[in-house]
Amino acid sequence: MSSITALRRHAPAPKREAADLRKSGLDPNFWYPLARSKALKAGKSLAVSFAGEPIALVRPEKGDLFALEDRCAHRQVPLSLGVVRGERLQCHYHCWTYDRTGACVNVPYLDEGKQLPNGVKSYPVREAYGFVFVYPGDLSAAGYAAFPDVSTFAKSEYKTRTLDRTIGCHWSFMHENLMDMNHQFLHRSLMGSIRATMIDLRSGDGWVECDYTFSRAAGKQPLGERFMINRKGAAKVTDGSIDKMTIRTQYPYQTLQFWTAGSPVDEPALDLWNCYWPTDSAQRKNQTYGLMMIRKPPIPGMIHVIWPFIVAFTNGIFGQDTHIVEAEQAAFDAQGEDWNQEIFPAIQMLRELLIDKSVPVEAYAKGGVVKLADLPRS
Repeated sequence: MSSITALRRHAPAPKREAADLRKSGLDPNFWYPLARSKALKAGKSLAVSFAGEPIALVRPEKGDLFALEDRCAHRQVPLSLGVVRGERLQCHYHCWTYDRTGACVNVPYLDEGKQLPNGVKSYPVREAYGFVFVYPGDLSAAGYAAFPDVSTFAKSEYKTRTLDRTIGCHWSFMHENLMDMNHQFLHRSLMGSIRATMIDLRSGDGWVECDYTFSRAAGKQPLGERFMINRKGAAKVTDGSIDKMTIRTQYPYQTLQFWTAGSPVDEPALDLWNCYWPTDSAQRKNQTYGLMMIRKPPIPGMIHVIWPFIVAFTNGIFGQDTHIVEAEQAAFDAQGEDWNQEIFPAIQMLRELLIDKSVPVEAYAKGGVVKLADLPRS
């Protein structure tokens, strides 16, 4: 099925969206990777933020790490500037001391018997896949129990690259950029002329999924791409199978898997997991953390030889994507609202999902109790 045929088949009738997607806030009721594990040293604290909310990550010399609101209840200075003593964090200014629950447990100059001041907020925290995950939302929400599953990460048949980029755009642009493979013209200097054909589009509660296949109209296959999918040139198969890429937004995460023709479903050549989360309160900047898992070739040790080519190729692709989504953000900022005329069904469906699951930025600051989709349509 051609992309145009699929467009006509799947495209819903144009309609007004509930609100401006670019002014939406990411739902805090999920687990977010707010730092790389290697950045948080033993006996130290680390300042991070989620949507402008300052958070101090703490790794004691012994015991599990914890996370607190990054401002002392006394003078509001960042607790991340303080000193880690055992499983407690001492403020750098007056040595007010907090335990892992955020309770203030000591003020050195407070008379004995006096009531201790109120403490600060604590956050659930978990460590996995080389990241420190924090849950900034409501503990009674369903997202608390839904920790992301990246099963390929543990498989010895794959080598993993950790992606780490700070990008100057609203996080929704990132979902759209990866989901819409019709933008291959952007990458023509790196990949030649590539045609993407959407072959299926599916959706369900909290997710949208799109399948593509590709053909090369002009240019040669770059070495990085060849090594990444472990195949040179066109597929030679007799069972009618084709190369397939599946991109899925399972709110708020996004995945991409690529299979060469004839590959078993549990053996993708490329398995990518991404999370984009806002660092500022206006949600105009995002931190992108990802895990890019490449299936190793059958020759032992060969993955280490070809790895620099894969890194260089993907850096080029990521660089072009970063430039264009930041240009989209600049256009939005200049216009003051979203003027996009979206015609591609996968992105129409994706936008509906993001609106349905997200919250207004102003509501987020008050606890995120109002869904973006619940606002009256203009």
